[in-house]
Amino acid sequence: MNRINGHSGRTTDYVRIERAIRYLEQNYQHQPGLKQLARGAGLSEFHFQRLFRRWAGISPKRFVQYLTAGHAVRRLRESRTNLDAAYDAGLSGGGRLHDLVVNFHAATPGELKRAGAGMTIQYGIHPSPFGECLIAVTARGICHLGFMTAADRRVVLAELAAAWPRARLAAAPRVTAPLARRLFARGDGKASGIGLHVRGTNFQIKVWEALLRIPQGRVASYEDIARRIHAPRAVRAVANAVAHNPVAWLIPCHRVIRKSGALGGYRWGVTRKKALLAWEAAQAGDIKSSAA
Repeated sequence: MNRINGHSGRTTDYVRIERAIRYLEQNYQHQPGLKQLARGAGLSEFHFQRLFRRWAGISPKRFVQYLTAGHAVRRLRESRTNLDAAYDAGLSGGGRLHDLVVNFHAATPGELKRAGAGMTIQYGIHPSPFGECLIAVTARGICHLGFMTAADRRVVLAELAAAWPRARLAAAPRVTAPLARRLFARGDGKASGIGLHVRGTNFQIKVWEALLRIPQGRVASYEDIARRIHAPRAVRAVANAVAHNPVAWLIPCHRVIRKSGALGGYRWGVTRKKALLAWEAAQAGDIKSSAA
């Protein structure tokens, strides 16, 4: 696995943090303290607290408070205004969509019909703050980014092959490593000049473009997205399009939650979705630090 600015170690950190989040989910009603969390992670209290702060920028206690449904509902109400503002500012079509400043390219009708015939897709597996990820690129940009564990590698590669069934896949970690560095080297999750090349129906493309307008640290409901693409009754179809997003994190489907405040599902695991949302909120300063 490639080492990217220390992120190899941060991948290991994430595995421990994910285990701690699961423990909190299962034992939240008992309000587990730092000692219990540290024991579950196999670390001393001091090392666990330091690890969590280094990874998320906040204490475990603040992290758990963020993950409550009540907080999620409040964030949803606040974010709705932000989403409206993003649309009202004229952010439509390709280019300069949200804080990542990505260039969004949908596959042309001809490319859809050819299903990748004559195309070479290069891919590599790299560490990230949220575990290993597979990054795949065409000549026009990133066509796939998916999180995984070592046991999932074959499954994720099979998904990539199924999305572009007639393309030639080539392992090329030296090609994708610079992209991984750009995407994950900064602590605030921002990058510029990133190209995306995605394959989907017209409806899916509209939904994915809408996701790109949700600012970091904010969330939107499926109903919000449906309303913004002028299909208010198509909430179920929106949810389906969100679930089939091929580019994790860059097209931020993790920022879509249910209007009740429940997080809903996530293609790369609900625990990872919780980690992504809380980590982004911490980076954006939406969760205040605490010594507790």
